[in-house]
Amino acid sequence: MKKVLITGANSYIGTSFEKYIKENYADQYLIDTLDMIDGSWREKSFSGYDAVFHVAGIAHRKETKKNVHLYYEVNRDLAIATAKKAKLDGVKLFVFMSSMSVYGMDRGTINKETFPIPKTNYGKSKLEAEKGISILQDDLFNVAILRPPMVYGNNCKGNFQSMLRIIKCLPVFPDVDNQRSMIFIDNLSAAIVQIINNDSSGVFLPQNREKMNTTYLAMQIGMNSGKQIHKSKLLGIMVRMIVPFSKHAKKAFGSLVYDTNSELYDDVQLEESIRRSIG
Repeated sequence: MKKVLITGANSYIGTSFEKYIKENYADQYLIDTLDMIDGSWREKSFSGYDAVFHVAGIAHRKETKKNVHLYYEVNRDLAIATAKKAKLDGVKLFVFMSSMSVYGMDRGTINKETFPIPKTNYGKSKLEAEKGISILQDDLFNVAILRPPMVYGNNCKGNFQSMLRIIKCLPVFPDVDNQRSMIFIDNLSAAIVQIINNDSSGVFLPQNREKMNTTYLAMQIGMNSGKQIHKSKLLGIMVRMIVPFSKHAKKAFGSLVYDTNSELYDDVQLEESIRRSIG
């Protein structure tokens, strides 16, 4: 039986992973969760765990001058300190939840050779954490870094919920032919299970096998919410004109994907994942 310690309580990805394990691998995994808010975690022994899955971090918060330090204290310094403790206590694998944000791109195609140039403090702090953790890798301690694109699922936080609220309010939606790499929370959990089972190391770019189209997403949300939404080619033309000049339009309607050589997961296929995400 694999023993896994999740460092970071109440995170969406961490709690979802624990739920996924209980539903699918209850006889193969033992999961514990450790709150990282205060310094008491340093007194907890990590000995006996096969893997530490680090999800504690600052995300989905508007960046200001006053909160900049939090990104580096939590996303970078805490992550590196946790990894060092895991190694010292004899853990074999440290899995770090990073982000697509480390690339600093809002459109285009990303592959494993793409050089990360983050633009936000969130992305910068995650990349600096990656560097500090990666140097701990050796023959007895593996480091796996995940850079997922937008994660979505039922009750998730962030951009997907914003899109969900907007789409549910609109009777007409722009018809736009874009592509986004995304990953359903259960597919991400499946990727983490595979990494832990194989004691894998390196950088991973997990995504759904199928790319998401924003218009298709809107139609699926409407269908599953009992709301009729009409596609508009005229609105689509207008949106395409705005996208190059609007940060929010780029997020919603721009194309940003991992290439097809990245890790692909489709335990739950696209239509079903959207239905489950709406709840």
